[in-house]
Amino acid sequence: MPAKVIENSVELGNAIKCRRNILDLTIEEAALRAGIGTKTWSRYESGESIRRDKVRGLCKALGWTALPEVGNNNIINVEMSFDEYRNNEAWSPYIEKHFGKYAALSFVIGSEILLDEVNDDLAALSEKPRGTHIGEIPFSLIAPLMPEQFLMRYDYEFMWALRRTLIGLRRIVPHTNDFRAHSVIEELVLYLILEEAQPLMEEMKIPENIDDEDEYTDWKGWIYDMFDDMDLITCLYSNMFMLTPNEIYHFENWFKEQSYISNDG
Repeated sequence: MPAKVIENSVELGNAIKCRRNILDLTIEEAALRAGIGTKTWSRYESGESIRRDKVRGLCKALGWTALPEVGNNNIINVEMSFDEYRNNEAWSPYIEKHFGKYAALSFVIGSEILLDEVNDDLAALSEKPRGTHIGEIPFSLIAPLMPEQFLMRYDYEFMWALRRTLIGLRRIVPHTNDFRAHSVIEELVLYLILEEAQPLMEEMKIPENIDDEDEYTDWKGWIYDMFDDMDLITCLYSNMFMLTPNEIYHFENWFKEQSYISNDG
């Protein structure tokens, strides 16, 4: 399967240390911004491998849009072994059949990263007073991905419910032949999965002899094909209007079963 780490590179470690010094940050300050421990940051600066799901936080801490190109470290330089991914508990034959194997791969990758980040936020919130939301903890990779209108609602109880929904989808989707999202929270979780998968999917080295290039590019929008609309984006991310409690996409209705989300497969 594609490497989940950026391999050891003293040159990259030196670049990280140099950038931190330019920003006049201590290791503690930089690690806090990145949402990782100080020992982990120190290992990065010494040139040890970096987990790819930590790259976004690292780049944000250093004000980079991406890691600098050092050798081949910005590329997952192995061909994908779908046989190994198909053994993952979250691999979905349904998604593969209807939207392609790269879409199924994005579900596996994105859901694993999202689960890690939700667990990180839950751990941080558990140390704060009740009612604290993810915008108030020192660092959250999920907060920037959530609809802004309801930021103050994303407290420990909500994040626990979001985690429960995510785990539920990882259990259900691989074993169904006709998946349908039944609530806004399920639709939102699928959107977050796609967002989390994007950096890794875009960095992968795709075999040159791929049979159908469109099958790879189609992974970027498979959830919208599944839902047959872009209402999630229009209502929750466009900032075109303020949602009221009687509207489906208002936070008060996220966990209610809806009939508007369907898939004719």
